[in-house]
Parts: sequence; structure tokens; C-alpha cells
Amino acid sequence: MKRLIIYALLASTPTAATAQETLTLQQCRERAIENNRQMEIARVTARKTESDVRTYKANFLPKISAQGGYLVAPDKMSADIEGGYLPTFVPGADGTLQPNIAGTDAAGNPIFKEYAYFPGLDMTFDLNNTFSAGVRLEQPIYMGGKISAAYRMAKVGREIAEQNTTLTRAQVVAEADKAYWNCVCANEMLIAANKMKEVIDELRRNVADAYELGLRMQTDVLKVNVKFNEADLMVRRATNAVSLSRMNLCHVIGLPLDADIRVAETFSTDSIASAVADQSIDISARPEYGILEKQVELKEYEKKLAQSDFRPEVGLMASYNYTNGVKMNNEKLFDEASFAAMISVSIPLFHWGEGSHKQRSAAAEQNIMKLRRLDLNEQMTLEATQALNQLDEALLEARMTARSLAEAEENMRISKDNHDVGMETLANYLEAQTMWQKAYAEWISAMARLRNSETEFLRTTGRLQ
Repeated sequence: MKRLIIYALLASTPTAATAQETLTLQQCRERAIENNRQMEIARVTARKTESDVRTYKANFLPKISAQGGYLVAPDKMSADIEGGYLPTFVPGADGTLQPNIAGTDAAGNPIFKEYAYFPGLDMTFDLNNTFSAGVRLEQPIYMGGKISAAYRMAKVGREIAEQNTTLTRAQVVAEADKAYWNCVCANEMLIAANKMKEVIDELRRNVADAYELGLRMQTDVLKVNVKFNEADLMVRRATNAVSLSRMNLCHVIGLPLDADIRVAETFSTDSIASAVADQSIDISARPEYGILEKQVELKEYEKKLAQSDFRPEVGLMASYNYTNGVKMNNEKLFDEASFAAMISVSIPLFHWGEGSHKQRSAAAEQNIMKLRRLDLNEQMTLEATQALNQLDEALLEARMTARSLAEAEENMRISKDNHDVGMETLANYLEAQTMWQKAYAEWISAMARLRNSETEFLRTTGRLQ
């Protein structure tokens, strides 16, 4: 009974194997974008730059902070002032106080008419349990353009991060396209190898039957067997290529390497045309172009930031504080609040030319970036032109190999018919099969190059989505 229950549970448990999944090119692109680590890095970088923009924007606003302190001092402090007689003063004719002198003694010391008696003073200070609390506000009024330059630099950095995300996306899509079409190419090669094996296997059986009837020589049987072994090896190689290309596609789109998938597209000779309708060359849509433009703009703000270090700075600070404590002879001295405000001004006067040198350095960096932009723009234009030429050549090659394949198929059909009626030698028929196999492989390779060339042209013109 226990065994029956266990078998029932095992039968009802889903197995690790999953049904084969057919993926289109667009689905592979989406999965690659979703699972690629470089895309995730680009997205995190974009979020970081957004935080940087908000951080620098906060510098325009006042900063408010609270502060406080509490003093624990159990030991009291004391001070004794000794008492004694003090001289007196009286108003003079000019309204000032004059010493109230009656005369002098034998030594010439003044003798005052009257003296005041100071009995002395004993003081005790108690600092224990003294506390203070307050609020301070700081507001930059003018910082020489430093805050605005830093804020604009952060915004440009955010735009560069967005362009970099687009660039990474295009690179990931291009990689997914290449892996996808390589998988399609491997599948087509396997189909061609199987077709070739079927044709040679049929020929092998016919030659073997003819040899049994004495109509064929043993050398013919050996020739066909050698050709069949070659076809069998070709099928094995094509099978391995399919497996490897499928694993590579799984790696690119973020699936386990042993995932059971297949591609939806196939190659067809019916109508060969480029999927790229607009073949104009315009690199302004490339993310690299936008990044270069933003880098030049960034250098402009860096120059302004260098200038701001040698301009006047004006700031405002205001505080409101409350203090309680400090007793003298058990009488509390502080139990009140106070308000204070201050405007600070800093004007750089002379720094031995440091400011002008920094500004010249920043201007030189900006000029370098402009020259680099011109150079890279020309390189991108050359790259796009080369990609267009390769696309045109790949399209022509695909059409030519398709015609060659059709001619090779017709040649093999005629050769088979002639061989079946004894009008064609075995060697010629085998040669016709070899020509067909070569034409088929060349056509498949040409179609794969055509699809990859389309992807590359779209990438170099900034239109790969």
C-alpha cells in the first residue's frame, strides 16, 4: 500500500523537464535585454546619476540643522576675592572724575580724603546640568556660479548615462541577433546534411542491389560507402553545431545552457530581400554620437566650474539658540534664547595666476574633446558606410548563391535521372551531389551573413531597437 502511495505521488509531481519552447528573434532580444548584466549595470548607473542630479539641486536650497549640548560637571569651581579699602573719586570742573586726594605722605603717596571699604567676595560656580539647543540655517547667495555649474554637470551626466543605456541595449541586441542567426544557420546546415545523407543512402541501397545482381562493380559500392560515411560525419558535425549554437543562444538570453529551445525563423530562397528599407547613412541617431555631444557640453561646464573658484562668494547664516544653566552662588546665570545672523563675503584677490592657469587647462580639455568628437564622428561615418557596403554585398551574395543552389538542384536531378537509366556515370552523379551540397552550404552561409549585416548596419546608424 505504501508503495502505491509513493508511486502516485511521484506520478503527480511535475518533472524537471519542460516542453520545448520556440522563440522568435524579438523574444530573444527582449530576454537578452532583461537578463544581461551589462544592461543591469547601465540601468543602475542611470539611477545613480538621477540621485546625483537631485543631490546637486539641493545645494540651491537652504540647509537647516539642529544642534545641542548637555554638560555634566559634578565638581564645582570657586574663587575668592580679597576685601580692602578702595580710593574714591569726585567730579572735576570738566566733568571727569578726579582722585579725591587730601595730600601726600612723606613718601609722596597720595592720601585720599575718603576710602570705600570692599568686604571681599566668595564665588562658587556650578556648571553641572548646563544645556543648550539651537537651530541654524545656512543659505548660499552667490558662489561664483559653482552650484549652478555642478548642477548642470550632473544633468549632463544623467543624459550621458541614458545614452549609455541605449548604447548597451544596442550592443546586447546585436549580440542576441548574431547568436540567433547562428542558431538558424546551424539548423539549416543540419537539414542540408540530413538531405544529403538521405540522397546518398538511397543511392547506396540501389548500388548494393545492383551489385547483388551483378550489374555493379564492388568499387562502385566502396565509392558510395565512402561518400555515405562522409555524409554521416557531416550530420554529426552539424548536430554538434546545432547543440553548441543553442547553448550560446541560451547564454546570451539568460536561460540555462541546457534549456530546450528552438528558433522560429528559417531561411528561404523564395524571395530574398533586405529587411532594411531605409539605407541612408545618418549617425546622429547613434548613442555614441549623443555621448560625444554631451561630453563636449560637460567640458564647458567644467570650465565654468574652474572659473567659479576665483569669483566672490556670498553666504548667509542665521541661528536661534537657547541656553540654560551655569549657577553662581546658587543663582542661575543663563535661562534665555538668542538670535544671530551673519552674512559672509569671500573675495579672492591674488593667487599667483592659479585661476587663469586652471581656466586655460579647462579650455584646452574642451578643445581636445571637440577634436576627438570630430575624429570619432568620421570614424562612425566610415563604419556605417562599410556596414552598408557589406549589406549590399551580402544581399547580392544571397541572391547569387540562391540561383546557384537552384541550378545545382536541377543539375543533380538531371544527373540522377540519367544515372538511373544508365546514361550517367556514378562518379558524375556523386560530383553533382557534392556540387549541390556545396551550393546549399554557401547559400545558408550567405543568408546568415545577410541577416547579421542587416543588424550591423542598423547598429552603426543608431536604428537597432
